[in-house]
Amino acid sequence: MSALARALLTEEALRQQEIALLAGGVAHDLNNLMSVVIGYSDLLIARAKPSDLNIEDLQEIRKAGQRAADLTRQLLAFSRKQLLSPRVIDLNRVVGDMEKLLGRLIGEDIDLVVVQGADLGRIKADLGQIGQIIMNLVVNGRDAMPDGGTLTIETVNVKRDDVHGQPHMGSGDDVMLAVSDTGCGMDAETKARLFVPFFTTKEAGKGTGLGLSMVYGIVKQSGGHIRVSSEPGKGTTFRIYLPRVEDPLEVVKPDEVLAGTRRGTETILLVGDEDSLRKLAGTILRTNGYTVWEACDGVEAIEIVELEKRSIHLVVTDSVLPRMSGPELVERLARSLPGLKSLHTFLEKPFSVGQMAEKVREVLDKPQ
Repeated sequence: MSALARALLTEEALRQQEIALLAGGVAHDLNNLMSVVIGYSDLLIARAKPSDLNIEDLQEIRKAGQRAADLTRQLLAFSRKQLLSPRVIDLNRVVGDMEKLLGRLIGEDIDLVVVQGADLGRIKADLGQIGQIIMNLVVNGRDAMPDGGTLTIETVNVKRDDVHGQPHMGSGDDVMLAVSDTGCGMDAETKARLFVPFFTTKEAGKGTGLGLSMVYGIVKQSGGHIRVSSEPGKGTTFRIYLPRVEDPLEVVKPDEVLAGTRRGTETILLVGDEDSLRKLAGTILRTNGYTVWEACDGVEAIEIVELEKRSIHLVVTDSVLPRMSGPELVERLARSLPGLKSLHTFLEKPFSVGQMAEKVREVLDKPQ
């Protein structure tokens, strides 16, 4: 590879890093705001009677908040700050389970071809996010073929050493997911901006420009690489390489349907420097029967414990706090409060009333 090519790759990597930092910062602030909007909407909806004329307005507010939250989740994925729950999965099974849905998604004018690799290796990734990657790439391929065509999804085992001309990929075994279309293709300028947040070639109102940036972020956060080949009039192929693992498949238990929000009577110390989020969390917990003490940082939390001399069952705290970190606070409190349980960075924001109440109850009910 020439010195110029290496310099361009380095410049592109730095540009992507700067954009990711900006996107992550914006998404963090928006997530905090959306947590407040969604959380208080949930509380008001729960208190409303079925005959309340305002309930539909409240539901629309919540829907708008959730749509905004979905956009911030895509920004967090691009900036690689999204919370993931990786497990060992079979990519062939994921694709197979989605095949019918994808067929309906692309319509009758496009032929869907699925080629599953034999003896495919396992990967460790967030199952839901892998599904999002496939969905976004399929939608992107569909939109590139307004007059119909063929969309192909392929899985195969590869060695990174065999992927010629791909810098910075290292060596080892990967599982490759490829999504190809026979559509309009892209020129070099479009391809260079493909993963930039909010960049889109679609008409106004037809797309957010966040789908592919989310794909990029999830792949990178999962330890993988993504490559794109495309030419005008010759279609496009996205190739995603994810590290192969030897661990056994993890059995995914069906989600249990909650009979309702689980309540409690314990005393909880709630510590966080975001006033609006802390107040929301306190309101949710009090609504569900808990006694709640609030503190803006670790020093104030210790003062409350020393002054009130109360038995506290659980401390819910941010990991990063002014003057004292969350883990340090818990360690100091545990010296004077034997049996104290703690919860750090407990939910992906924005969270709903039910999610928070359930998580708190889960920690309280665990054996010490």
